[in-house]
Amino acid sequence: MTDHPPVPFLSAGALVNAYASGRLRPEAVVEQHIERIARLDPVLNAFIHVAAADAREDAARSAARWRAGAPLGPLDGVPVAVKDLIDVAGQPTSFATGAVPPVVAAQDAALVAWLRETGAILIGKTNLLEFAYGVAHPAFGQTNNPFDPARTSGGSSGGSAAAVAAGLATLAVGTDTGGSIRAPAAYCGIVGLKPSFGLVPLEGVFPLAASLDHAGPLARSVEDARLLLSVLAGRAMPAPDIDLAGVRVGVLAAHVEHPAVTPGVQRAFDAAVARLAGRCARIGDVVIEGIADCNAELMTVLLPEATGVHRGLGGAAIDGYAEGTRRQIEAGEAVPALAYLDAQRMRRSLRAAVDRLLEEVDVVVSPTVPFVAPAGDPDMMADEGEHEMLALGLGNMTGHPVVTIPCGLSEGLPVGLQLLGRRDRDAELLAIAAGVERVLGFAARPAL
Repeated sequence: MTDHPPVPFLSAGALVNAYASGRLRPEAVVEQHIERIARLDPVLNAFIHVAAADAREDAARSAARWRAGAPLGPLDGVPVAVKDLIDVAGQPTSFATGAVPPVVAAQDAALVAWLRETGAILIGKTNLLEFAYGVAHPAFGQTNNPFDPARTSGGSSGGSAAAVAAGLATLAVGTDTGGSIRAPAAYCGIVGLKPSFGLVPLEGVFPLAASLDHAGPLARSVEDARLLLSVLAGRAMPAPDIDLAGVRVGVLAAHVEHPAVTPGVQRAFDAAVARLAGRCARIGDVVIEGIADCNAELMTVLLPEATGVHRGLGGAAIDGYAEGTRRQIEAGEAVPALAYLDAQRMRRSLRAAVDRLLEEVDVVVSPTVPFVAPAGDPDMMADEGEHEMLALGLGNMTGHPVVTIPCGLSEGLPVGLQLLGRRDRDAELLAIAAGVERVLGFAARPAL
């Protein structure tokens, strides 16, 4: 007999199949999620707004469609959480800040509109670092890790990651400017994808740094991430038939041999690579010219772009920002224009270098983060923040798609394996990641 996971941990595909067969009803599934949020969120602090009434009404409409055999799309009746800097019509957007009051959105963000068109149940808005910019505002607090609530779930999309990992939502949407989907996903033992730059529309998503910003899925499996990406991108994302036996893997030495990589993460990563070695066409170390300067140059781009956003934010109260966020906004004012232009030139060179490498290998792998979830969110202006971003910034700088999948445990906490693929070939990357996921077989779930 096959053991089936509890309803809050069923995949999106399993939920849809259960609705189609009549084994489950959207109302019951949504009610279980709402009850679970009520029980666990006081510990996790994953949600800023729970849209219980709206979700119940949407679930009833979804159930009627399933009874009529007329579901709207592949997510009809599936609970989805949305990071609280993404507009959902009729719901408040708080940005997790005290600098501006919550704004009730007049219309959906483009990606939210597409979620609605497929029948997704928008169950609530998730917690984040203030304006997705590096620190938790004291009024909103840190989101805690489902594997150990004394640890952070990461930032800035920590609420979305914790909600999915803890079974408070089947899927979630986050944003990623320097790793803000992938770090929380790695810390929480789930899948997180930063898509190719520009694939997912950002209309109705509050910006951090426009030339680096992405929105993307958080899920408990690569297949669920692919399904959600197809909705967020507004296009079919069929999985190509890829045999791992023909896949060439490059291990990015700069991200593996760095002193910030802890022994436990190193062991989990090495074990994952060893398991893949017998399944893939080739695995070997690779180098990328200019990689050592990548994250410093990312900050040279991010800081002034973010400062420009906040200087143009009408009505913002400077004393309403958390101290750390205010410090980062001020730091952006000190970046010289020529340094910014030089960093943009470096991006073009780095992008070309990665493109050349991806003619020789099919995917580049690294530990997603060099350590497991710490007690608090690392300060992005300090060494700990620089170390957290070690492998994360590359994909934001170049626009290549990058996905993290869980590959093991260290100290009882999840370790992430990051895979970077060819630009605008996200489906190909996810097909490779799905093969890797099957080989690694990570199955740990938080004991909540």
